Amino acid sequence: MPDDAVPSADTLYLDGTWSAADSGEEFAVTNPADGTTLGHAADAGAAETRRAIEAASRAFPSWSTATAYERAAVLERAHRAMTDDSERLARLMTREQGKPIRAARNEVRYAADFLSWYAEEAKRVYGTTIPSSRAGHRFLTMRQPVGVVAAITPWNYPMSMITRKVAPALAAGCTVVLKPAEQTPLCAAAVVGLLHEAGVPAGVVNLVTTSDPGPVADTLMTAPEVRKLTFTGSTDVGRTLNAKAARTVKRVSLELGGHAPFIVFGDADPARAAKGLSLVKFLNTGQACICPNRVFVHRPLLDAFLDVLVERVRAMRAGSGLADGVTVGPLIDAAAMAKMQRQVSDALDKGAKVVAGGERLLDEGLAGGQFFAPTVLTGVSPDMDVYYEETFGPIAPVIPFDDEDEVVAMANDTAYGLAAYVYTNDLSRALRVSEALRFGIVGINDINPTGAAAPFGGIKESGLGREGGPQGLDEYLDTKLVGISF
Repeated sequence: MPDDAVPSADTLYLDGTWSAADSGEEFAVTNPADGTTLGHAADAGAAETRRAIEAASRAFPSWSTATAYERAAVLERAHRAMTDDSERLARLMTREQGKPIRAARNEVRYAADFLSWYAEEAKRVYGTTIPSSRAGHRFLTMRQPVGVVAAITPWNYPMSMITRKVAPALAAGCTVVLKPAEQTPLCAAAVVGLLHEAGVPAGVVNLVTTSDPGPVADTLMTAPEVRKLTFTGSTDVGRTLNAKAARTVKRVSLELGGHAPFIVFGDADPARAAKGLSLVKFLNTGQACICPNRVFVHRPLLDAFLDVLVERVRAMRAGSGLADGVTVGPLIDAAAMAKMQRQVSDALDKGAKVVAGGERLLDEGLAGGQFFAPTVLTGVSPDMDVYYEETFGPIAPVIPFDDEDEVVAMANDTAYGLAAYVYTNDLSRALRVSEALRFGIVGINDINPTGAAAPFGGIKESGLGREGGPQGLDEYLDTKLVGISF
């Protein structure tokens, strides 16, 4: 599809066939950088979702009994197809989601990594033999696919979050019904199109696009045939889905919100730490669950850290992700913009100071999009919304601290537990603080502690289960015990 093409509204993929919604209804897909319409997607509901579940159920017996090598071959072909088509996919992502083209290219590579990794892991689903206390008796364990999987994916990483779920599901022998975010259905259709080209059998992967997630999610959660939910999104929605999934005792993986601390100790290089913070905080315009939300800096380093951070932040250029030199894209929608404005206003009313940014960008042709200036706040205190709320945007609150015990307590003072970052040159402190932080992922002088081969996930209200690595495959497998007497 050329970059300027208007996609068809036939974005439903049910039992191996593309179609429109039963009602013929569709919804517009817009570019958050300028508000223009990119195309339309099929606006499906409960009936189409029910057919997707039925197709996945019919396909499960044959797909689950295909050899690991047959399933791996499909994933390998999908990996090659995604790699070969990477530039078109990246440009579509930038137009639909908003991130700068360089970041979109990185995401396409990351998405392809999951296809490649799980093509190999499909061949490593092993059982065990267990010694028995009885003569003439043996125990065996088998790993078998859980069944039909409901995969609900977010808009902020609209391709990699699909392959991070679908690739291990297919590798394990599961079939899938995918419900992508309503903001980015075209990216989802592009990924499913590649799986179709790679030879995924009819019914093994099904795509349901909708502007109203409620009826689709309810149908998925109440269907007894659906044995597994994998969801990435907000904690509030995750709680709701988890409760509904419990009614039919589905397996559940949840990758939810984050409120990551970024801790800079006194022995760290403040310039290096400030550079790292500027890269990870404003990644995807701050719209990533692993983006730091609270920046704790040892008081003697505060001025040096802020000098470098503010200089880097003021040099960032906002705009359409396809334009040269742009480093910060738009927020996804008007609701996200309102949240940024509310958090900054609340912080200022309670005594914080803006040292960079702090406002919506309207000049230089940006008025048609959802652009908020990369922002640094100082004087932040626990009574401010930004201190406890997940921001999911380009606001960096900087908070001084005086000693290790104090900052660990402040970092852990949150219901979230996804990612945390620590800058220090003291190995003992790095290990000690990593163990003390109540988060599922800790980066030590590392702003990118992720990869297809590594487990990703949080604790507390940041979720259940892991994605990526061998652990990501385990989420789609049941263990069966076989006792044999002879």
